[in-house]
Amino acid sequence: MARFVLAHDLGTTGNKASLYDADGTLVASAFAEYGTTYAQQGWAEQDPREWWDAVCASTRELLSGSAAGARDIACVSFSGQMMGCVPLDEHANPLREAIIWADQRAVEQERWLAERVPPEEVYRITGHRLSASYSLAKVLWLRDHEPSTYREAHAFVNAKDAIVAKLTGAFVTDHSDASGTNLLDLAELRYSPRIVEAAEVDEGKLPALRGSTEVAGEVLPRVADEAGLVAGTPVVIGGGDGCCAALGAGIWRARGAYNYVGSSSWIALASERPVLDPEQRTFNWAHVVPGLYSPCGTMQAAGASYAWAKAQLGQSEAEEARRSGTSAYELLNALAATSPAGARGLLYLPYLLGERSPRWNPKARGAFVGLTMRHTRADLVRSVLEGVTMNLQVILEALTRQGIEIDRVRVIGGGAQGRFWNQLMADVYGLPVDRLTHLEEATSMGAAVVGGVGVGLYPGFEIIDAMNPVAESFDPDESARTTYARSMPVFEAAYAALEPVFDDLAEL
Repeated sequence: MARFVLAHDLGTTGNKASLYDADGTLVASAFAEYGTTYAQQGWAEQDPREWWDAVCASTRELLSGSAAGARDIACVSFSGQMMGCVPLDEHANPLREAIIWADQRAVEQERWLAERVPPEEVYRITGHRLSASYSLAKVLWLRDHEPSTYREAHAFVNAKDAIVAKLTGAFVTDHSDASGTNLLDLAELRYSPRIVEAAEVDEGKLPALRGSTEVAGEVLPRVADEAGLVAGTPVVIGGGDGCCAALGAGIWRARGAYNYVGSSSWIALASERPVLDPEQRTFNWAHVVPGLYSPCGTMQAAGASYAWAKAQLGQSEAEEARRSGTSAYELLNALAATSPAGARGLLYLPYLLGERSPRWNPKARGAFVGLTMRHTRADLVRSVLEGVTMNLQVILEALTRQGIEIDRVRVIGGGAQGRFWNQLMADVYGLPVDRLTHLEEATSMGAAVVGGVGVGLYPGFEIIDAMNPVAESFDPDESARTTYARSMPVFEAAYAALEPVFDDLAEL
């Protein structure tokens, strides 16, 4: 009897294939990387054929090194990078390279659409700001600049959907991925007639909408050998990577919240309704769990800020780490711990890459504010972690201000490994913080649960509670919490005061 789930996570740097058994235990994983091309400023593209090669290679490597064989696979399921545009022909072959989530070229298409449908209406319908980041503007860019590609396209899909189409011949997407297109009516879970009409896009070129746990089809005989799979193996659609991460973090009931900490960072939750912020600081996905939504806010440079601090301020820790085989970040954490909460009045604005939520300002810049002769390297390092966390607190407040109750926050991602930062989060958020057992496998776990539920191997989404339990909890320190409560208004005021300076700097 087939008793394993093969979950693929098509990320930005590569594809991770993971194998889970019928109890939800992670058996093995394999990774195959691919590249990104940046032909012009603001452009970011990947070759979908490299995605396919990565899926095939990682599958073969995974199955050759484990006790499971291709015939033991109960289903294949997917998580994937969102907000892209992959034009496919009727045979699921890509017509050009994929325009991925990081691509910002479609600013003129965004402006054109804003003249035809008010941006606030787009936010109300889709739960997202009107933006060149989303799939719709990228489709319109192709229509305007590569009309032959637009005409020849059978469907415009996202990363995971391109692989599903190649495996099964079905041109489908799930509601979570569709909610990153600027086209999905969140309330109705259908493409918005208002936006489709305003955009003058051919709805026939959009993939069919399905639930994340639905079986899209079976592995076709013509691709089975290449993919390392048995023809007829069920393929479950899966979900967008952020929404699979939510499930992998155990956020499958309303009111739960989690914080992913990687190079970028986000806070998201599960809710029975979209959470619409009057200032449009946050946005909403359709959750992979039916009937739920995942309100979210994402900042650009979280772990990236700490990586910058390590490179510029932590040379001695990096050298010591090389000598001792320890983590440079843990050594930096120990250094930061010698500085008091509030870093002696030093603030760090974490906008090294501009900012998405909560600022939505590509011109924003990083800054240390309040430097004096008394400040030390420890203060600088601590202020970096505090600034990132206070920026996440702005996102958290934007969510809770809309009536959402959050009583604790789970943390996942590589940046969640440090106990010092976990405690700092609890102190800034004023909430208990739970670090989960599996920090970097949460996305593939979410995809695996979706697949297992979809084919009946897993009884329900609650299996994730056993797959990824809480490893350690951190309660707020009241003294530190008081310090950060005083610092937050100053943090907000510092950004507001520097915003016109950022505009001027962008012109230099």
